[in-house]
Amino acid sequence: MERRRLAESDYRFMCVVWDHEPISSTRLADRCFEELGWKKSTSFTMLRKMIQKNYVKKENSAVTSLVSREQVRAEESALFVQQTFAGSLPDFLVSFLGGKTISGEEADALRLLIEEHREG
Repeated sequence: MERRRLAESDYRFMCVVWDHEPISSTRLADRCFEELGWKKSTSFTMLRKMIQKNYVKKENSAVTSLVSREQVRAEESALFVQQTFAGSLPDFLVSFLGGKTISGEEADALRLLIEEHREG
């Protein structure tokens, strides 16, 4: 299922869901007030929006996610690299590092990731 990009407010709402699911819609509105400063009406509007976008479902007042935080991060990251760096992961990494150095441990972790995800 193809999804559109999440606005910052959408992502913040989803973080509350991910951190507390399953959660009743009333408790979710309370958590959104506590964590985001949102009125109940804003939270319920966002809940309807995210149900329509197929990010969450509500059954018997219980709200649960239909997509994981990791999946959203992966989709958002891939879209960012595609749009900003024409899909070039090396160009992204050069820009991301911005001339900074990384530790030997970080370099080893990156080498391992590259080997795990290498084609062929």
